[in-house]
Amino acid sequence: MKICPEGWPFILGSLAVALVLFAIARSANSVVLGALCGVAVLAAAFCAYFFRDPTRVIPQNNRWILSPADGKVMEIVETNDPSTPEKMQVIRIFLSVMDPHLQRAPISGRVSRVQYKEGKFLDARDPKAAFENEQNRIVIEPSSELGLRGRVVVTQIAGLIARRIICNVKEDGQLKAGDKIGLIRFGSQVDMVLPKNVIWKVRPGDRVEGGSTVIAEIPA
Repeated sequence: MKICPEGWPFILGSLAVALVLFAIARSANSVVLGALCGVAVLAAAFCAYFFRDPTRVIPQNNRWILSPADGKVMEIVETNDPSTPEKMQVIRIFLSVMDPHLQRAPISGRVSRVQYKEGKFLDARDPKAAFENEQNRIVIEPSSELGLRGRVVVTQIAGLIARRIICNVKEDGQLKAGDKIGLIRFGSQVDMVLPKNVIWKVRPGDRVEGGSTVIAEIPA
């Protein structure tokens, strides 16, 4: 199983704690320390699972818009974000602690803006989380051959447990659909703003996979 580089400090740290506890528990013949050693091993296993980087087959079709994250679709609504005055729609995806937490580019294009905003750490399922939580916004200008009028905005949103947003792209960088663009640690939300004329292929309650689930189609 492939592991995200960001996960190794957590995995190795947990294993180091487990090793120390094992050595002390063995010399002191302590059942309590032995149990704590087991907890540390379980923590390492959980971190390995959480930071997994699953292999994905990226669909090759310029008219398809891919899911930016793994998780459950919470809603698809018209956005009331003042920074996007044109008619747009937003899809909100909830990532539980059991989902891979990598984010991927939904389309090919140029990163025109990366904007980080400090904020709260409300539960990612809270309706206010998308506006009040710590977040990082990635604005992508679609490649001209896609025929998509308007920009695409992927927003990484921290949650109640997630306290660290990692962004791996920079302004003016070029992306291909399915490229890895970032990661959020431990439970979060990812929103994506799209032009209103796209044809949705998913609905609230659906499970999606980052980089492989087609969530919308660009009209011909």
